[in-house]
Parts: sequence; C-alpha cells; structure tokens
Amino acid sequence: MRISGTAARVAIPLFLAVSLWAGSAKSKTETVQGYVLDSACAFTKGLEKPISHDCAVACAKAGSPLVILTANGTIYWPIADTTPSSGQNEKLLPFAGQKVTATGKVFERGGSHAFVIEKIEPLADAK
Repeated sequence: MRISGTAARVAIPLFLAVSLWAGSAKSKTETVQGYVLDSACAFTKGLEKPISHDCAVACAKAGSPLVILTANGTIYWPIADTTPSSGQNEKLLPFAGQKVTATGKVFERGGSHAFVIEKIEPLADAK
C-alpha cells in the first residue's frame, strides 16, 4: 500500500505531534505548605525547618538550590517550565527561612517531586 504525497504531508506531522504530546510528562496542580531552605541542609542535616533566614540566604547565594520541605518530609524542587530552563532561587529568595504556601504544577519521577511555582506567599501564622 502506498501513501499519497498529500496524505504523507498531513500524516507525518500529525503523528509527530501526537507522539510528542503523549510522551510529555504529566503534571497536576497542587498547593503545598512547607519551609523554604537550601537543599544541602534539607538532606545533610536532616532539618525539619531552616536554621535561620540568614543561613538559607547565604547558602542560596553560594549556589545551593532552595527547595520547599513539607511537614511529611517531602522535598519539592522548584523548576522552570521553559526551555532553556532557569534557576528558581531568585523567586524563592524573598521567602528563604520562612514557611510558605505555594501553588503550581507538580511533576513526579523516580520518587522526586519537581514544582513549577505559579503562586507563592508566606504562611501567615508560621515562623
């Protein structure tokens, strides 16, 4: 069976578009609450909350990515959903050391949680 030139010009791009769409990572919009702290302290020190605002800022400015650590120990890695991607420390730096509420798209892979932050604000009654 032979496909005509017109059919091929329509079918191939359509097939590629469907393949790309089907292969893209699935995300869901969620709201999480937790502390903004540097990733190194979250892992190496086993902290449940940041040592201080100044400590979190110093580590972030030295290059450690800021993350959101929830009460159940889940660590959310803030990411950009753009290509090329970009670091998210600038977005999180004003909240370093604070408990926040953040809403955005969550992506999960291999036990890791990545988070495209759409809205973030300090949690009113927490320190």
